[in-house]
Amino acid sequence: MKNAALKFYTLNEIANYRIHGRTDESQYPLPVFFNGGGIEVNVTGKELWIELESIYKIHEMWIAYEVNGELVSRQMLPEGRSKICLFRNMNPNTVKNVYLFRELQAMTEERDHQLLIWGMESDGEFCPVKEKTYKLEFVGDSITSGEGTYGAQTEEDWISMFKSCSHSFPYMVSKAINAEFRAVSQSGWGVLSGWDNNPDHNVPSRYEKICGFEEGRSAGKSGADKTYDFAGWTPDAVIINLGTNDASAFREPKWHDWHSKREFKQYTNPDGSYAKEDVQRLENAIGDFLHMVRKDNPTAHILWAYGMLGHELSGVIKEAVAKYKAGSEDRNVGFLELPDTPEEKVGSLRHPGEKSHGYAAEVIVSYLEEQLICQK
Repeated sequence: MKNAALKFYTLNEIANYRIHGRTDESQYPLPVFFNGGGIEVNVTGKELWIELESIYKIHEMWIAYEVNGELVSRQMLPEGRSKICLFRNMNPNTVKNVYLFRELQAMTEERDHQLLIWGMESDGEFCPVKEKTYKLEFVGDSITSGEGTYGAQTEEDWISMFKSCSHSFPYMVSKAINAEFRAVSQSGWGVLSGWDNNPDHNVPSRYEKICGFEEGRSAGKSGADKTYDFAGWTPDAVIINLGTNDASAFREPKWHDWHSKREFKQYTNPDGSYAKEDVQRLENAIGDFLHMVRKDNPTAHILWAYGMLGHELSGVIKEAVAKYKAGSEDRNVGFLELPDTPEEKVGSLRHPGEKSHGYAAEVIVSYLEEQLICQK
């Protein structure tokens, strides 16, 4: 039987809620661009529904949500607008905390790929949402996007179902230290180039936009290409996991753009070592990105946490971080090598699985406890 007390509220009509993830908060419906982005509410009542809109042609949208801090559902969304029940028949007098978030990274591969929040329906009252202890930003590639954290080891289809926030190390780290987090990540991208030597697929070139990875018409209308307001959300730490795809680029063929005639390649020497001038170019890109992150986040601790799919560039990244610190006199920066992924912890798509992410999260939490918790 339908609950006659249910009332639909647009976001403008809800007095209390918290937006998660980078977005343009002036937009309605509210766009959700990144993995982990979404909405959090504290609400009384017996029922809570949410109205979402999913725009895609190939890569279907996936979401997940928590009730009272525990993950209770993960699901694919149909194309178009739909209402989803987040809880039903619960004690109407208690306050339930609900956090709904996007599982899927921003999808550069598909134009006009969107998740929009239209509003909520409830028979209860929306109460204030308590701010968390810390704010963390995670910047990275497919590892940060949680690629491979669902599905069997044998899976090789590059599809939305096998990417997730809910089994990723950013989610796990944030849960462990009671942090709100924002992710900026894209599969296959690097700090200098993508895995295939494409120099346009570098994360720093998109970092200062709200969501520079979304390029379609609907994303433009939703404010994805606007300059991001760093002053509006100040992280305690920025955790960067980039370099895995830059390492792959040394082994891949030269990239060609047949329209502009541009070419790009990271070279190895005959003995398999990296060409000195290309290592220098990569170190410069790392240093330039650290300068950008510091400019945009003056008070944050910056951690370059590299690994999980090999440590080929550990020495290069560590040296680049050291040079940045020496040249800038910025001491609020660190390098951390994350544990590699053994075969038994590999997930789908030959990426780190949930257990590998859990192990990496423990290492990062231990580091952040020393850097942040003692400073509070």
